[in-house]
Amino acid sequence: MNERTTTPRLSGQFSKALVYAELKHHTQVRKGGEIPYLGHLLCVAGLVVNDNGTEAQAIAALLHDCVEDAGGAPTLAEIRANFGDDVARIVDECSDTDVTPKPPWRERKRNYIAHLRDVGDDTLLVSLADKLDNARSMLRDYRAEGPQLWQRFTVTDPEDHFWYYRELLRAYRERGCRSWMVDELDRVITELRRLANQRERTVVV
Repeated sequence: MNERTTTPRLSGQFSKALVYAELKHHTQVRKGGEIPYLGHLLCVAGLVVNDNGTEAQAIAALLHDCVEDAGGAPTLAEIRANFGDDVARIVDECSDTDVTPKPPWRERKRNYIAHLRDVGDDTLLVSLADKLDNARSMLRDYRAEGPQLWQRFTVTDPEDHFWYYRELLRAYRERGCRSWMVDELDRVITELRRLANQRERTVVV
């Protein structure tokens, strides 16, 4: 039987955020399939909760893509009004860009990596959980699809993706992030690269 507490960490605000996230991403699916995008948000929130994150971090995990993919600055204002300044700040600091159309991929990624030097410590956990779930999805799908995986992305050269994750890992470590997810992200990307290199060396006759 599960243990119980008289002071639950997650309140009705988390439930409200779950509904809000589903409404904002209702028609969105993961790249390369029909899986509802909410699945990714739930995974990120689960990683944050299981790494002893606060309710504000867990809510921000559910909402971390709202500004970038579901409304920009007006959505950030809604988040601040409904969930408070801390959640809004974390979501804002996790956002790649709110500009439409988005700047070129490498420019955005360079800016995001540099930006991690200045974000709050609470933001790092949400950012890391997001990147870990994305990397796990890439590894799982690469095992099923092979090199065809890269075609679903705006940038199709796997070396660009490996560069990005390598720089992310460096940024998290330079910030002194002690979460177990740092090493887990490293393991996932290392395995993805091993499989990609192995596939590239395979000669079909």
